[in-house]
Amino acid sequence: MKNSSILIVLALGIIWGSNFIYMKMAAVYLDPMQVTFYRVVFGLLPVLIYAIYKKALKLEDLKYSIHFFMMSLLAAVIYYYGFVKGSSLLLSGIAGALSGLIPVFSFLLAALFLKEEKITKVAIFGLVLGFLGVVIISGVFSEDLKSTNIEGSLAIIVGALSVGASFIYAKKFIMPLNLNPAALTTYQLSFALLIMLIIVDYEGINDIWQDTHSSLGMVLGLGIFGTGFAYIMYYYAIKKFGALLASSITYLPPVVALVIGFFIVDEEIKTSDFFATALIFLGVFLINKRKA
Repeated sequence: MKNSSILIVLALGIIWGSNFIYMKMAAVYLDPMQVTFYRVVFGLLPVLIYAIYKKALKLEDLKYSIHFFMMSLLAAVIYYYGFVKGSSLLLSGIAGALSGLIPVFSFLLAALFLKEEKITKVAIFGLVLGFLGVVIISGVFSEDLKSTNIEGSLAIIVGALSVGASFIYAKKFIMPLNLNPAALTTYQLSFALLIMLIIVDYEGINDIWQDTHSSLGMVLGLGIFGTGFAYIMYYYAIKKFGALLASSITYLPPVVALVIGFFIVDEEIKTSDFFATALIFLGVFLINKRKA
């Protein structure tokens, strides 16, 4: 990949990887649906301002509302809620590791629905290596199955499936529209906000403002950077590199979440975790080589 694409991959990996600790912190004061609501709100505001400044919003774009609605569900509401719910129940490192299932789902869905996406043997091997790294980081080989939080794990899996499907949906239905990335993000989050306004429970929704660290993490980490800026780069990555390659970005957050868990919340990093990290990066490299 060129330098610009490498920077995008690293930036999104760091942003999405740090989201797990911010979600866990916010979930101490709010329920998962409320955290999702705030994430959408603070993610939408800067992107909306930027889209207005760029004059990217057009009334005629509303004829594609069904696609914006679908993306708001797949890449925002279901995805965010699942990850917040899982992060509130699991260690941040384990939650981040399970998020590595995103490219697995994207790979399988791409094979089913995107004829233009080439599924090579090298890509399959890279996928297997990356997934193996995720499994090792998750600690399933050393954890007592009875002590594993099934509800939290299932929540992350559902969120991963949802956002994995969003990569494919965006490639198939959104990218051909050739809309401005800022406009796309604005439409998607606007529809997500409309949904959240209807389903969120507002009781106790202001409790998080009593803790400065958690509130700043939610506003800046989850909202402005983790949602607004991240989705502009997300759409650009899909258009520039393809759905499969863009989804491989999601192999990096497990590593970032692991490092943050170690330095911030004192989660143990074992020798096997370093080995798993190497497998993940090798997997990303091989998936990226599929077009070579």
